[in-house]
Amino acid sequence: MAPPAKLLPGKPYPMGAHWDGLGVNFAIFSAHAQRVDLCLFDTAGRHEIAQLEMPSCTDEIFHGYLPQAGPGQVYGYRVRGPYQPEAGHRFNPNKLLLDPYAKKLVGRLHWSDALFGYRVGSPRQDLSFDRRDSAAAMPKAVVVDDHFAWGGDTPPDNPWAKTVIYEAHVKGLTMRHPAIPAHERGSFAALGDPWIVDHLHRLGVTAIELLPIQAFAQDRFLTAKKLRNYWGYSTLAYFAPEPHYFAANGGALQELRQAVRRLHAAGIEVILDVVYNHTCEGSEMGPTLSWRGIDNRSYYRPVDDDPRRLINDTGTGNTLNLSHPRVLQMVMDSLRHWAQAYHIDGFRFDLCTTLGREAHGFDSCSGFFDAIRQDPQLAPLKLIAEPWDIGPGGYQLGSHPPGFAEWNDRFRDTVRRFWRGDPGQRPELAARLMGSGDIFDKFRRKPWASINYATSHDGFTLEDLVSYNERHNLANGEDNMDGQKENYSANYGAEGPTEDPAILELRGQVQRAILATVFFAHGTPMLLGGDEFGRTQQGNNNAYCQDNEISWFDWHGLVDAGPTAARQLLQFTQRLTALRAARPSLRSEIFLHSTVEVLPGIEDAAWFDETGEALSLDAWADAAAQMLSLRRAVLTDGTVDLTLLLLNASDQARDFAVPNQDLPWEVVLDSADPDREKMVLLTGAVHVPAHAVVLLAATVDSK
Repeated sequence: MAPPAKLLPGKPYPMGAHWDGLGVNFAIFSAHAQRVDLCLFDTAGRHEIAQLEMPSCTDEIFHGYLPQAGPGQVYGYRVRGPYQPEAGHRFNPNKLLLDPYAKKLVGRLHWSDALFGYRVGSPRQDLSFDRRDSAAAMPKAVVVDDHFAWGGDTPPDNPWAKTVIYEAHVKGLTMRHPAIPAHERGSFAALGDPWIVDHLHRLGVTAIELLPIQAFAQDRFLTAKKLRNYWGYSTLAYFAPEPHYFAANGGALQELRQAVRRLHAAGIEVILDVVYNHTCEGSEMGPTLSWRGIDNRSYYRPVDDDPRRLINDTGTGNTLNLSHPRVLQMVMDSLRHWAQAYHIDGFRFDLCTTLGREAHGFDSCSGFFDAIRQDPQLAPLKLIAEPWDIGPGGYQLGSHPPGFAEWNDRFRDTVRRFWRGDPGQRPELAARLMGSGDIFDKFRRKPWASINYATSHDGFTLEDLVSYNERHNLANGEDNMDGQKENYSANYGAEGPTEDPAILELRGQVQRAILATVFFAHGTPMLLGGDEFGRTQQGNNNAYCQDNEISWFDWHGLVDAGPTAARQLLQFTQRLTALRAARPSLRSEIFLHSTVEVLPGIEDAAWFDETGEALSLDAWADAAAQMLSLRRAVLTDGTVDLTLLLLNASDQARDFAVPNQDLPWEVVLDSADPDREKMVLLTGAVHVPAHAVVLLAATVDSK
């Protein structure tokens, strides 16, 4: 059937393309456009078959209705308006534009100078005007039907105090797993594979946090170097899953939904890492793919006295203008779409400080925070902030509003430095173990607000943290100048892989001590995927462009027959998650301040040195001290759960005196001896090996 000669008026809401069973309504915002044309393509997105002017504009929203159209319709936009870069306007109808609300993409971005609104290489730079058609180089949007048979799917709704997060990459997690069918590896289908789901369930994690899965662009500079944007922090479409992660031809959206449903059935929540601080279009010298050509002046934050330039608080060239109500609406609509259409349980906001920055600076009551906190669907979800960017006042750890948790880099750095043996870390570690109340105990926030981690996607893996003194990023093509220079790491005698048994034993001890510290601290523990079995990135601490075996998990240490170091570390990590789940004093729901007497003479929290004496002010100030004891007591269901955490970061084993020796203490974990069984404490002292954590536990009647 030939397309109609014109569109019907349609409606300005909802935004994007919506099929009603008889046709499709299209709606797109632009405050400064003079005309918007809907461009229709064949199903492969190769041939433009019609350009139809949007017949109506209401409240700066252009809209039109296409009768008899439906799911599978491929489309894009061309937008006409002033090309005045010096005023911040960059309209160019020669450039096909992706709908900001596109829910599915067809085709890939093919880098060409035609994608730019100006003539690349022109002496006038971005003040020039390019007349080449970019359609052949652009992905297109596809109209979808969001219906899915969710059946009895129920979000696990795991309480924050019992949450354990596993950070992973869809492709990296599954690409090399031998039990997954080869054609599904690296895909959403593989994410829902029974082996992966069972591994996460047995590990004891309650949520998987996925690196960006919203469709993203492959950066031109990486493509030129034959590298790829692996992590995905370069968003191209905020409503569409990344096509690269579909196993089936045509990219069935059901793959992701099926994976979510299977994870939910195992009690595991799904959290998405989302990037609403910037887009893939880069600076004012970047391509015109979507927002820039639709309304550059509205979607991005221009420099006040030079609107030709864009504010770059993100380090990527542009900053989304969330102070504009329509841009904020786009972000909120996107979040609700993932929550509704894919049953997503939470979001981790990349460079979240950017989202809260108003004209006067960062504001915990910004429009974005106000909007999300009052939204009845989004407010109950798990919301996590990366609390920094490179803009003015960019470091805002602890300043985000109630309802948000925050990545705690002070926990990360303190744990690394303590176990490396750096001086003066004991007071700082004490604060981090108690949920970082010095940072988060305000506005009725809870310890879970602190996301406690020692490693994340951004930096060394745990294996590399104890294997390398320096970063080894030459594969990134930036002369080893990229990535964090200071990692607070140590190689313990050899840089990188070694067969020296003494070095390997020491590295294993430190790894286990770090893991125990993460899981036994108050707050929300986060485990970097693969750390549970010793994954390495060969010393690369910025593997954002390594879509290869540097980043992909090597599962052979777990699936091969016979005992392996990988399996031993996995079993140890499983013990940590089980202990945390079983002992309320390891995951307190409130901040403990040593002010409540839970049992006669026993406060809710108390600190001791290795002699069993309470720490004095002079002892806290001892920069050389590398040993610490923490006793915590929590009343629950008529009993008191007590744990005594003994930490020895020194090079020498020590006997720790146990306070309250009359309690029925049991030694439940020794990180230096991961196979050690639980045993009743018969003496008043506990032997704590060097570079080790020992945990004692007791349960007594509160009466």
